[in-house]
Formats: sequence, C-alpha cells, structure tokens
Amino acid sequence: MTLQIQNNIQEEITNFLSHLIQINTTNPPGNETQAAHFIATYLAKEGLTSEIFESAPGRGSLITRLKGTGEKPSLLLLSHLDVVTANPKEWTIDPFAGTVKDGFVYGRGAIDMKGMTAIEVITLKLLKQNNIPLKGDIVLAATADEERGGERGAGYLLHNHKDKIWCPYVLNEGGGTAFPQNGKNVYPIQTAEKGILWFKIKAKGTPGHGSTPNMADNAIERMNKILTKLGNYQPQTIYVPTLKEFLTQITQTNPPLKDTIDHLLANPPQSEQILNELAQKDPALAEEIRPRTKTTLTPTIIQGGMKENIIPSECEAVFDCRVLPGQSVTETLDLIKNLLKDIGDQKLSYEIIQIHNGSESTTQTPLYEAIKSTLHEADPGCVITPTLTTGGTDSRFFRETGSVCYGFHPVRPEEPNDKYEKRVHGIDERLSIENLVWGTSVFYETVKKFLT
Repeated sequence: MTLQIQNNIQEEITNFLSHLIQINTTNPPGNETQAAHFIATYLAKEGLTSEIFESAPGRGSLITRLKGTGEKPSLLLLSHLDVVTANPKEWTIDPFAGTVKDGFVYGRGAIDMKGMTAIEVITLKLLKQNNIPLKGDIVLAATADEERGGERGAGYLLHNHKDKIWCPYVLNEGGGTAFPQNGKNVYPIQTAEKGILWFKIKAKGTPGHGSTPNMADNAIERMNKILTKLGNYQPQTIYVPTLKEFLTQITQTNPPLKDTIDHLLANPPQSEQILNELAQKDPALAEEIRPRTKTTLTPTIIQGGMKENIIPSECEAVFDCRVLPGQSVTETLDLIKNLLKDIGDQKLSYEIIQIHNGSESTTQTPLYEAIKSTLHEADPGCVITPTLTTGGTDSRFFRETGSVCYGFHPVRPEEPNDKYEKRVHGIDERLSIENLVWGTSVFYETVKKFLT
C-alpha cells in the first residue's frame, strides 16, 4: 500500500473504529446486530452487499463476499463484534465513547477485536476500490458471541450457513503483535491454540447449624479439598511443534538466551525450575512460555452457602482448563475426575460448560509465505515465528472443519508488551492510530499478495 493511500485512510479508519466502539456490544447480552448493520451500511456505499444472520434476537453476524476468478482458494477475513464487560469507574475515560486522543483510539474492543475488524473492512473496501484482480474470493465475517465461546456466532454460521462462510484459508485474531528481542521485532503468528474445557463441579454435603459443625457435612470444606487437590496437581510438560519452533526462533534472534532455552527443551520435567531461571533474565518471555508447556487448570467462579448460620449442603465451582493441541480434552476431564476420587465420587457431580480440543495449522502454505514476505518488506530485519495461544479464538471452529487458520493482526510495539497485553480485557484499552494505519497497509498487501 502506497504512502498516499496510508495517509488517505488515517482519518477514515480512525472514525470507523471510534464509531464501532460506541456501539456497546458487551457480551452478555451482545447486541451485535447493531454493529453488523453499521458495517453493512458502510460497505454498501462501496457497492458491497452484506447479509446478517441472527442466531437469536440481537445476536447478528455479518457476511460479505468479494468475488475472485476462482483460480485460487478463497480467504476468510474473520473478526468478532462482541466485547467483554468494562467498568467505567476503573477507566480514565468512558470505555464506550470511542475517544480519540494523543494519537490513540480508546475503548473496549480497540484491541480485542474491533481494531482488527476495522482493518479487515478497510482492506476489503480498498481491494474493491482499487480494482485488484483477485484470483480467489474474499469473504469478510464479523461475528457474534466469541467472548462467550462463539457457539452463537462462528459456530452457528458454520452449522447453518457453511456455504456462505467456509473458506480453506482464514485470517483471524490471536497473533501479529510484535515484541522486541535483541533489537529486532519478533512477530508471532498464531498457528495453534490450546483446547478449551470449561466445567463445573458441584460438591454435596449435609446441612446443619453453623454452631454445631460436627453434626453436619460442610460442602464448602469439601470444595476446599477439591481446590487444594487440583491446585497441587502438576501436569506433564509437553512441547508441541509450534512451541518448539517458536523457541528455536527466539534463540536465533537472541543468542544470549540459547543455553537456557536449549536446557529447557532438553529437560521437560524441569521446565518450571528453568523458566524461573529465565524469568531472572526476561520475565515477560518466561511467562509467555510457561502456560504453553502444559495443561492449565484455573478456578474462576465459586458459589456456596445461603445464610450466616447454616452449614451449606451444596457448593459449586467453575474451572477454566486449557489443554495442549494433540491432547484429548475428554481424557483430561477423566484424569481430573480420577484425581478427585478420594474426595468422594458419590458427593461430586460434573457439568461440561464448553469443550473443544486444541488445534494446530501448518506453516507450509502460500498464505504463511505471503505473511512472512510482507512483514519482511514492511519491517526489514524482523523475525516471524509461529505461536501457540493459551486462549481460544473462533479459528478452532474452522480448523475443526479443515481450514488453515492464522492469527494475524499486525501491530508494532507501541509500549512494553506486558503493559499492552494488560489492556486486553483490562483498563484503558487502546490502539494507536499509527498501528491502525500501518496494520491495514500490511494486512492489505498480504491479502493482495496471496490472491493475485
């Protein structure tokens, strides 16, 4: 993309993102249909026709297609319209005002992921406006419900309208944010993500008076044993191919870390100790690696009791378990149940909230080569590496149906990465206008290179 085009889109993409943030799509309840109509109206001015599909009232997802000749496979530009909640009392500005100041667009969703929605929409518009001779279709989908698992968004569309949305290749969130290493920008491209196992354990007991604990069976105490048991569990360390390649790229980029990382790769059982040593040199990198080496199991919600002087007969807790690609999520749940057998099978019940196995895409594709080539042109001397993300994205729905998916939202460092990442789902989320424009130019050139 020429410098002139970059200058021309700065005001437009800034205003687009600001207005999109102003549409409050906090999930729940979502209200994504309003945001979908906003995008449809914008694209209609360029002669692009959109369809909006609702999985429930107000839960709309948008699909737009720009036709190519069919000589190359189609490409899906995927994003989600819903955002997580934001407490205005914690922010320095209104999280849903779309405030533009000091060279940044502020607001819930600026990074996750309305900023990328803006990049994809502007990219589609420019490709049409510039009459780029596409050899494959481009499908743009801005979906509902990703922040609650995606079943009412991407999952619904693939189940009910697969012919309109499915593509062999997908670009989505989850990667592309550079971090500096030894004077170079390293761009991790999301090629894999951990599996999701969200489940609830309900512990049962016998009620009684709080003043006579010996005459009752306290469900909260039983839950405490569960939390202790699972908290002390040490899962096996496993290095999946994506993580191995990521670590290899890091050692090549930053040779002083080579001995530590070689030691880590050669000694999986000692991973925690070695990562603690790495944290003395590079704490951000150590904590980036740690959850990618094994299953993680985190309690996120706990409820029990109804009155100060009543020993509760029930207590329940929700757990967020993330499982490596290649590991079975159902076998992981069986392992957890086995760990808790001595706490009393008959006193525990389990409920699965959401379940998906991990997924991984190969880097041996023309699209990955287009990403690498474009980034090297845009940021000479940079390093590109595949990465495994700990959180889930809608890419899993498409990998499960055979698509090759990459997380690729191009962002150059604009503040220390640990501070930047804390803004995602955090306070004062923001994206620089410079990165909005630069990211669009890189994304545009990548898509153009892949489909022409």
